[in-house]
Amino acid sequence: MADNEIELYELETLAIRAGYEQTHEQENSEAIFPTSSFRYQSAQQAADRFGGVEQGNVYSRFTNPTVRTFEKRLAALEQGEACVATASGMSAILSTFMGLLESGDHIVSSQSVFGTTQVLFNKYLKKFGVEITFVSQTDLTDWQQAIQPNTKALFLESPSNPLTEVADITALAALAHQNDALLVVDNCFCTPALQKPLTLGADIVIHSATKFLDGQGRVIGGAVVGSEAIVEEAVRGFLRTAGPTMSTFNAWVFLKGLETLSIRMEAHCQRAQQLAEWLNQHDAVEGVFYPGLSSHPQYALAKRQQTGAGGLLSFRVKGGQQEAWKVIDATKMVSITANLGDVKTSITHPATTTHGRISPEERAKSGITDNLLRVSVGLESVEDIKADLERGLSQLV
Repeated sequence: MADNEIELYELETLAIRAGYEQTHEQENSEAIFPTSSFRYQSAQQAADRFGGVEQGNVYSRFTNPTVRTFEKRLAALEQGEACVATASGMSAILSTFMGLLESGDHIVSSQSVFGTTQVLFNKYLKKFGVEITFVSQTDLTDWQQAIQPNTKALFLESPSNPLTEVADITALAALAHQNDALLVVDNCFCTPALQKPLTLGADIVIHSATKFLDGQGRVIGGAVVGSEAIVEEAVRGFLRTAGPTMSTFNAWVFLKGLETLSIRMEAHCQRAQQLAEWLNQHDAVEGVFYPGLSSHPQYALAKRQQTGAGGLLSFRVKGGQQEAWKVIDATKMVSITANLGDVKTSITHPATTTHGRISPEERAKSGITDNLLRVSVGLESVEDIKADLERGLSQLV
């Protein structure tokens, strides 16, 4: 599919066809190019490629045909001009801010971002003189008051992990642009199948491709999508030098994952909705966090901004850590793992896993209580998922 034909097709078609140029072998499935380097026809061509005079493959640290196909396809799905694939979701965040910021710059970030992202900001970016202010994900006034003259970016993930807080992306984009800052949105929980932040005003979209883009828990990778000027110049420049590169094989696996993205996300949403409604009525459950429930604080916003509520939910059991762990340990089918976005349903205790490296005070601000459990709803029978959780929940009633 030629780049100039992209606008003619729907997302489901782009997820299967976009970004690929068939080789002379006329293969129907995308080819994989497991090579570290590329040959040149002459010394002049090598010099032109390295100097950027001639477009083409140089070195697989930053140019590889398989990785490039994934980048083009994801950019098409997100309706962005360019995409840079990285080794992981965290390296996508790192590459974005290392490429865009300088010492003395300031980030306003939602306090509801992933625990490791908070560690990256607090422990590592601060070493390089970047200032961070954390605010409520859903309070626009908090964001406004946190902006400083040196603020260069606003960052959030929506819905958030694990409390599924939904941010008003359009409003935050307007706020960022009024202050000459960029809005950076982590879209890995919705994927472009359910939400397109760039069309809502965001400047950059970040993905942990490890999650729903792959969809089967096989490989690790990340991506940054946005305009040519921002992504190609700043982010790819950092990747070319520092090398947090997506492997060729992983890029090929992600391409296969994208082919089923739309139907998988629809099925995840259906099962998560049913599970959330069941948990919401359970005597052992104190509260459920899922944007598809009318009781969710941002239910109306999610309906307006997303085309589905997603496959991630969390809930608080009655009790504390001991009771939460009892539910986890009683499962026989659900996977006890911190990864998410898999066809296999998984469960984890955020306070001691994904958010275990941040302080108790930071966890409290983010709503990560000891009785909170997170479930990434897979594609098994929802009745089997309910029965597996019931083994532990029934012990708390």
